[in-house]
Amino acid sequence: ACGDKVATSIVSSGGYDDDLDNSDTLTYTGQGGNVINKGNKNSEPKDQELVKGNLALANSKDKKNPVRVIRGNKATPLGSSADAKNYVYDGLYLVEEFWQETGSHGKMVFKFRLRRIPGQPELTWKVLKITKTSKSREGLCDGDISQGKERFPICAVNELDDEKPPLFTYTVDMIYPDWCKPIPPKGCGCKNRCSESKSCACVAKNGGELPYNHDGAIVNAKPLVYECGLLCKCPPSCYLRATQRGIKFQLEIFKTESRGWGVRSLNSIPCGSFICEYTGELLEENEAERLAGNDEYLFDIGKDHEMGGFTIDAARKGNIGRFINHSCSPNLYAQDVLYDHDETRIPHVMLFAMDNIPPLVELSYFYNYTINQVRDSNGNIRKKNCYCGSSECTGRMY
Repeated sequence: ACGDKVATSIVSSGGYDDDLDNSDTLTYTGQGGNVINKGNKNSEPKDQELVKGNLALANSKDKKNPVRVIRGNKATPLGSSADAKNYVYDGLYLVEEFWQETGSHGKMVFKFRLRRIPGQPELTWKVLKITKTSKSREGLCDGDISQGKERFPICAVNELDDEKPPLFTYTVDMIYPDWCKPIPPKGCGCKNRCSESKSCACVAKNGGELPYNHDGAIVNAKPLVYECGLLCKCPPSCYLRATQRGIKFQLEIFKTESRGWGVRSLNSIPCGSFICEYTGELLEENEAERLAGNDEYLFDIGKDHEMGGFTIDAARKGNIGRFINHSCSPNLYAQDVLYDHDETRIPHVMLFAMDNIPPLVELSYFYNYTINQVRDSNGNIRKKNCYCGSSECTGRMY
């Protein structure tokens, strides 16, 4: 029967007059009545009715069934549209009571008070609020590991023990040896942002299509993406310079329980967003082989090239990318990108989001090892266990 329908989830996004301040309770405004169509002369406000979602919430009070709550706020990531919101799953609530009152538009609205069911993990939004407003954050052991080299400070947080982040030299750029002097490619002549036109040489390199949308998110994974370079006439805001504008999310490193240091974001990350480059020192293949057994920060590139590949070594010099852990179910992937040279054997390694990633979720990518194929300097097979915790975890990294 219609009267038996219950609510299973609600989104409290700030569109109505919702009270979002209390961490344990939520006062939720009912739906309907045209109360949020501001500026629409053809949609005059009217009294809300106890039907549809309002009726389902009222029934949930009697049935005492859990209701999933998702909260939204307007703290959008850089590059998002003004109407965008971050949405964070908040947990399970019970409807305690509901009533009618006069809303800000002068019409009757339904109000529902929900209380969070005890024993659930800490509220993500509450942790974020403390994180962003507290001057003396618990576990903070470094205010900025980049030492001002990134657009935002990159904090180091350890709430488990007294360990400090490892010492290394932070660099936002790749470091090439003296013998490697990349030559800038011929640039396009676009005076404005590049578009999918036959006249743009850089778009033509990408098969005639822009690899990024207008928000800077990559459309599809490709073997290689060509971006505009130093000799191009287009502005820094060009759609084909998505990875050259630096980190646009507030990232931090944190001590994990079983995998050393990891990386997470204080912002919601939309699918396809650029996260960071994996920077370090470029090594020839034979140099990297001498580091067998000490390969915690090595990233092989150009291995499919007939002339052999190279390796990025981030042990001594690198950026936040060196802290991103492996996962058998990753939320990032590595994309080869060229912009300051045309040498396909030494592409830039750019990390992009594979999915929408909520705040405080650890970032990870697949390290692409093959089990029983990693050997030490004596040729013996090396084994390393995987502790990613994924349901698809193989138990071994290699």
